[in-house]
Amino acid sequence: MSLIYNIGRLVGIQPEGVLRLEGPAQGQTGVLENAWLRIKDGRIADYGKMADLVGHDETDAVMPDSDRASIDARGGMVLPGFCDSHTHVVYAGSRDGEFLDKINGLSYEEIAARGGGILNSARHLQQISEEELYNQSISRVREMMAKGTVAMEIKSGYGLSPKAELKILRVIRRIAENVPAAVRSTYLGAHAVGPGYTHEEYVQMVIDLIPEAAELADFVDVFCDEGFFTVEDTDRILTAAKGKLIPKIHANELAVSGGVQVGVKHNALSVDHLERTTDAEIDALKGTETMPTMLPGSSFFLGLPYGRAKDYIKAGLGVALASDYNPGSSPSGDMRFVMAQGCIKMRLTPVEAFNAVTLNSAYAMGLSREYGSITVGKKAALILTEPGWDLTKLAYQYQTPFIREIIL
Repeated sequence: MSLIYNIGRLVGIQPEGVLRLEGPAQGQTGVLENAWLRIKDGRIADYGKMADLVGHDETDAVMPDSDRASIDARGGMVLPGFCDSHTHVVYAGSRDGEFLDKINGLSYEEIAARGGGILNSARHLQQISEEELYNQSISRVREMMAKGTVAMEIKSGYGLSPKAELKILRVIRRIAENVPAAVRSTYLGAHAVGPGYTHEEYVQMVIDLIPEAAELADFVDVFCDEGFFTVEDTDRILTAAKGKLIPKIHANELAVSGGVQVGVKHNALSVDHLERTTDAEIDALKGTETMPTMLPGSSFFLGLPYGRAKDYIKAGLGVALASDYNPGSSPSGDMRFVMAQGCIKMRLTPVEAFNAVTLNSAYAMGLSREYGSITVGKKAALILTEPGWDLTKLAYQYQTPFIREIIL
């Protein structure tokens, strides 16, 4: 048993059974001031106001149990750790040369047409050993954890061949076994057409690899967008994966692609990107179990439109935000910055953005029963801040160090 006491603000409180927040509820969260929180066996056991503790002070509150640790929060805020439901952190090398190409005016599509983009990452990845890939990738995972991320999804997709895709999935599994954060794995064989394949041959290869991928991954994903994979390709792949892998979709980053609708057809857990949205996508998501997930880091880095998160919430939907940490379009896994962009660029309130990077993003990878809120019984995966912080300041002063301790 351990106790955190003298908490200035305990933020992110939700009743048991609340797995996602939609519509007006996305703008609400429970806050308890002058609070304490108990942890038992790695889970949240109880919480309340300091005035309710025995003796009303920290000395009596801690009690003299030899197996009980305690932390004096000294007025700091305690909140659930960030949940990042869309990353590509298992990659090799760097694409900083393409960063210069972007500065010089080349578009994402033009860089890809010259053999850059995903194909460039695939070349790097195929050339290095599995051990080196693991070493490079786990360093990024630890960087994310140090910034407050306690749960993450990691995709394949930079292999573009059966051997290399399975290598990525094995590395993701090894990462999951060696960090305290929760890690979910996604088979994104359909990220781009691999070298040496026709489009049709590659789609068939992706389908044929599903049984082996399903032994290593939780989800299947398709880049359903202009210049990559069509609605028909996506439908075939998700149909083949039915009963083996849970669908997630890349959709509407480069164009309105139909990816949202095909994702809904297959009961996708999430549809991600959504930089390009019409009212038809919003209407298609109403009444479904699918979480719209937006990636403002890509909008920031590529100069794309920001997703219409406010319109989704006004329509009664929930929204998740994720980092899209990858070498080509969002080389950052800082979820606090993602939250800030939700406020600054997408006009979400700090509470709406906070719920988007915690509970709703946990939902978008099937983890909201265990992560994403202050709820009795959930994992004690928490951020303790220095004194003086609240959610508004967290987004407003988005570069000022704020973490005192990650409790994971």
